[in-house]
Amino acid sequence: MLVLPFRHTARVLCTALLAGLPAFSWGASDSELRDALAAAREQQWSRVDERSIEDHPLRGYVEYHRIRGQLPHVSPDRVQQFIDQYADSPLAGWMRGQAIAKYGHAGRYSDLLAVADGEPAGTARQCHYYTALLATQPQVASEAGLDLWRVGSSQPDACDPLFERLRANGTIDATAIWERKMLAWQAGETRLSSYLGGLLSGQWQTALDTVDSVTARSSAITQAPTCLGPECAATASFYRAAMQRYTREDTPAAFAAWQTLSSRLNLLPSDRQAIEEELAFYALVRDVPGTLSWVDGALPTLESERVLELRVRHALANRDWNGVIHWIAEMPTIQQENSRWQYWLGRANGQLGNQAAAEARYQKAAQDRSFYGFAAAEKIGQPYRLNLERNHYDEASRQRIAQLPAVQRTEALLRIGEDGLANSEWLHAVQSSPQQARELADYAAQQQWHARLVQTTIAGELWDALDWRFPQAYHDSFQHWGRLTGVDPYLLMAITRRESAYNPNALSPAGARGLMQLMPGTASQVSRELGISDPGPYGVLDPELNIRLGSTYLRDKLQRYQGNRLAAAAAYNAGPGRVDQWLGDGVEAFDLFVESIPFRETRDYVQAVLAYRVIFESLANGGSSEGVSLLSDNEQQVRYDRALLARR
Repeated sequence: MLVLPFRHTARVLCTALLAGLPAFSWGASDSELRDALAAAREQQWSRVDERSIEDHPLRGYVEYHRIRGQLPHVSPDRVQQFIDQYADSPLAGWMRGQAIAKYGHAGRYSDLLAVADGEPAGTARQCHYYTALLATQPQVASEAGLDLWRVGSSQPDACDPLFERLRANGTIDATAIWERKMLAWQAGETRLSSYLGGLLSGQWQTALDTVDSVTARSSAITQAPTCLGPECAATASFYRAAMQRYTREDTPAAFAAWQTLSSRLNLLPSDRQAIEEELAFYALVRDVPGTLSWVDGALPTLESERVLELRVRHALANRDWNGVIHWIAEMPTIQQENSRWQYWLGRANGQLGNQAAAEARYQKAAQDRSFYGFAAAEKIGQPYRLNLERNHYDEASRQRIAQLPAVQRTEALLRIGEDGLANSEWLHAVQSSPQQARELADYAAQQQWHARLVQTTIAGELWDALDWRFPQAYHDSFQHWGRLTGVDPYLLMAITRRESAYNPNALSPAGARGLMQLMPGTASQVSRELGISDPGPYGVLDPELNIRLGSTYLRDKLQRYQGNRLAAAAAYNAGPGRVDQWLGDGVEAFDLFVESIPFRETRDYVQAVLAYRVIFESLANGGSSEGVSLLSDNEQQVRYDRALLARR
């Protein structure tokens, strides 16, 4: 019999009682189902006792592996029957995907189309699907095939039949081959670029030689012919790829080269725009001397949100308040209506003495629940707009939700240790309807599934359900360690919510672990500081210890910056060395310091953490933001320079 911790057992018992099921009736069959699923994954059917699992809610998972193992030698009718039977489960989509892959690999294209319901996910399956579709919808399949061809990296082997047919019927012609070669060259995919070059005839030799010369020496682009390939077919894609490579390698030299080349080349506006958008972006990112007037002249034609954002940030860095207003006005309407840019329009107008215009912009920004929305509300002395949505469900509703097959499958998967499959089941159910998403969120909250609850609000787009988006997970631990370390517990909660969304087993690509995403080296260092044993890479996953170590680490960062939470949050994300460097630029105000942070990830991080902190404290106040502030008076008024560093 499966042995469970007491708290888990108690929750399962509660669920069983809610659902009107006999308590613990699942014990023996869960154990047998778990064994059967393990055997099914290995296609060892002699180990599966069908009768012992026939009434189990997870029997479909065993059947899934049976049919999957028999593909492609299973009729599409049998596959469709399974899909229909488990339409309320991710099993249906997984089975459809497996059938498409296996039928496609076997060349059983009519069977593939019999189970397909439109373009599948995944490149390999898309290639199988459009190969099958060539016979009945050749134009649709050819256009989609060209899109799959036009990438700068190798595609799966499953795409070979599609590409071969499109080459045979002329859809993929020499120009398409050259264009893909340029994409591969631009991406640094040398082997693919070389292979594609070998498919071209001698008519393309001058173009191929030009690529070789520019690969060896980027500055050779200024001596390249202005017409490459048959009827100049290679020209545009060559110059787009070559200029992109050169721009990223050496922006000042690329800028000088473009001044020479621009007037000589006969390019479509779209090709010229692509080259100049990349050049303008890197000229601003790298602050290339002598390029700003050119960027300003080119910007209105580029239609680039990212370059306009950089141009506004450049104006802010130089306290060019008229420039801030001008370049925000150049943004697309949907971009400039963001609370961030409305706030900066308010700041710019205020700096220029246009108080009525400033207040109007702050009023608009303050409607948003965000860092800049809260900052704008403070500027005009208004309460924060939390837009808090309240939801109430009774026990009858919860009992009905507990009886949903998707919920019973989720519970059963958790009982047998299949957390990943449980999450897939759960989120599939969440996405079925907004009403069911709310009911499932309430159920997850009752079960204290903190991480799953947050994911429910994301999948269900329940953006105003703040009690669910920001649950009181590990509340006592945050209060306890916040008190002992002297760290604002709401700041601890905000950082944890941003770092892991309450997943105690979270592991980042960089190796950070647990609720507060501590690197093993950091955990070791803080443990030594506290005089406790090194927890190692797995011990640090313990929620209580992770919070203790994370609180202490954050305390050290706060002490480094004299209690400044904005600087400490930035250091938690980017490291104190970088923050020390940024403070060296001497920014006089908190908002300008945020915009001066060169890493988008860290800019977004500090804004999210400080906004989340406001939400957590407001929720603790019953949903009222009265008495809550985004930053302290000192954090708002202090100059963000090296003086912020505590003397040591």
